[in-house]
Amino acid sequence: MKCSDRDYIKKLNEEQRRAVMHTGSPLLILAGAGSGKTRVITTKIAWLIDCCGVDPRSILAVTFTNKAAMEMKNRVSVMVPEAENVMIRTFHSFGAWFLRRNAHLADLPARFSIYDDDDSKTLLHSLFPEYRKADLKPYARKISRAKDFCLSPDDDLSAISFEGTFQSMYAAYERRMAETGCVDFGDLILKPLRLLKGNGELRERIRKRFSIILVDEYQDSNIAQYELLKQLYGEDSYICVVGDDDQSIYSFRGAQVKNILTFPESFKGAEVVKLEQNYRSTETILKIASEVVKKNSSRLGKTLWTTNEKGPRAVVSVLNNQTEEAEFCAKLLEDGNLEGTAILYRTNAQSLSFESYFLNRKIPYRIVGSLKFYEREEVKDSLALFSIILNPSDEIAFSRVVNKPARGIGEKTLSVILDRVYSTGEDLVTASEKAAELLSGKSSVSVREFAGMIKRFRQELDDSQPVDYLKMILSDSGLLGYYKKIDELSGTQKVKNLEELVNAASNYPPGAEGLMHFLEDMELDRTRLAGNDAANVSGVTLITMHNTKGLEFDRVIITGMEEGLFPSRPDENEDALEEERRIFYVSITRAKKELYLTSCRQRRIWGRLSIQYPSRFLNELPESCIDSKSGGGGSVNSFPPGTWVYHNDYGTGQVWKEWDNGRDTVILVRFESGRTAQFLPKYTDLEKISPDNEW
Repeated sequence: MKCSDRDYIKKLNEEQRRAVMHTGSPLLILAGAGSGKTRVITTKIAWLIDCCGVDPRSILAVTFTNKAAMEMKNRVSVMVPEAENVMIRTFHSFGAWFLRRNAHLADLPARFSIYDDDDSKTLLHSLFPEYRKADLKPYARKISRAKDFCLSPDDDLSAISFEGTFQSMYAAYERRMAETGCVDFGDLILKPLRLLKGNGELRERIRKRFSIILVDEYQDSNIAQYELLKQLYGEDSYICVVGDDDQSIYSFRGAQVKNILTFPESFKGAEVVKLEQNYRSTETILKIASEVVKKNSSRLGKTLWTTNEKGPRAVVSVLNNQTEEAEFCAKLLEDGNLEGTAILYRTNAQSLSFESYFLNRKIPYRIVGSLKFYEREEVKDSLALFSIILNPSDEIAFSRVVNKPARGIGEKTLSVILDRVYSTGEDLVTASEKAAELLSGKSSVSVREFAGMIKRFRQELDDSQPVDYLKMILSDSGLLGYYKKIDELSGTQKVKNLEELVNAASNYPPGAEGLMHFLEDMELDRTRLAGNDAANVSGVTLITMHNTKGLEFDRVIITGMEEGLFPSRPDENEDALEEERRIFYVSITRAKKELYLTSCRQRRIWGRLSIQYPSRFLNELPESCIDSKSGGGGSVNSFPPGTWVYHNDYGTGQVWKEWDNGRDTVILVRFESGRTAQFLPKYTDLEKISPDNEW
């Protein structure tokens, strides 16, 4: 049987077949979303073995997750049993394999240990016991990032951190790692790279062993992984990478989109095959995705197409607030298609309004790829602080927050306080004041200050508005500043979660009673959430845009389409904006049949209603593919200057100016209150009126 008659070849389209049967020069397979890239790379392995007579042991295929590696191995083994001998691993798994066999060259014991992220924090804590372990997490992340950039402690680390202590901490960390004979995840790439660079004999030996190199999800590779590939690739090697520049969305993990953009220059003579036929989505969804992403300049360029049905137009719905946003999603789910629906959001904090709304209405859901809101460290810390204010005998809450952020109150000091509680029956605040008299030095001062702070919070609770009160205690306790620093160092969004927690208190009455009911409701929500495990519960999927990559759903609802939320960093440089647009592209292409997008006119930020503006990305959607809906059925007719209007939140006003921004009509309205605001009538619930009296 001719190779072209093999079943696995006959199932391919023309471009897929071209990619599979390519040999010789380096190859970049530019695989659009839903274009069957996994089929192509697994079929290529099978074809090389079955039709080209390649020794399976000479093939190295690397990807980024164990799940992807396992799927690839299973698929190719079904086509060609001999493929069992192909090395299909993650980058880090390959690095570990390489180091085990060359440990003596890397000055490592043969049975070296591999440290995970928590092990790295523990090691740093042993070196710098004056820090709390949690406070060392950002430094562990920086060390990992430095290794992704191929940087040692002796290199210029300004791209990673300007903090003066970081370089010495990194150096001490590396010395201890060498002394204990251990490696971390960054070392699994960096140490093989350095060995191959510095040892020509070893480099030639490994190039002869693996004459064919295949890389999946190449757009997610970092600098160290790119450099490692350059060392593995020799004159007699064949390299093929598969990826999509339009789906490069992990720069915060060190991924470099330039790796795929510059592949033809980095590997001379490279050819590019584009997989543009999509097997997942409707024609309408693909047109929307292509129109959006073509606004980016940093891309190689491709246009998705399909033989699937045209499908319904996408719906853009502008709503008053996040409660209406959750209600809108709930109404869509009334058709019963919970399993086939995903609700996407830019930040984890946005899940709270959906979790609360769905819990109250008994709509089953699952959170994918992240902790549920109430399980997040910063939320649990805040609730513990609120709890100790109401109940100064809450030992669990007290133990959680007494030394957070670090106040120098260690385990021994905490034991002194608890011993007094057990012996006298005093509450923890009173016991802390008394215990401070028995302690000395910094611990005595810290315990006294903490007890005084809690007493002040208790005194200021009466008749205080919940939002203002909670903001005050988060700030004065140091928790807000503590998590702001973590966000700055680690690129997390913990402050956003604290903001959403404060927002949730806005509807409660003032004083101790309001705080008590707030905590009670939070606790009930946590209890109900406890059994709602994502792996076991069926229902609508709640998921961040980043975590949805690689997944697909019949119906996708992209929420929070507002400036400052998505794009989340609208004022940063063009590269950051282009990555946000790629995140949008990835989100759109998760949808198979239906696509909805929501934007809120107002959103609670730190308990205050903030006027929101529609995301600039909405203006990039092709009008022929969009149905626009406005909460309350607002008119999209012209609003010439002088038109009197009514808005539910602003009241009565008059249009002062109308202009076209190149896409939509924009109007400026002056209201009787003296406020002015801009609106896009297409998306806004404005009612034309004829007032009895002018003003």
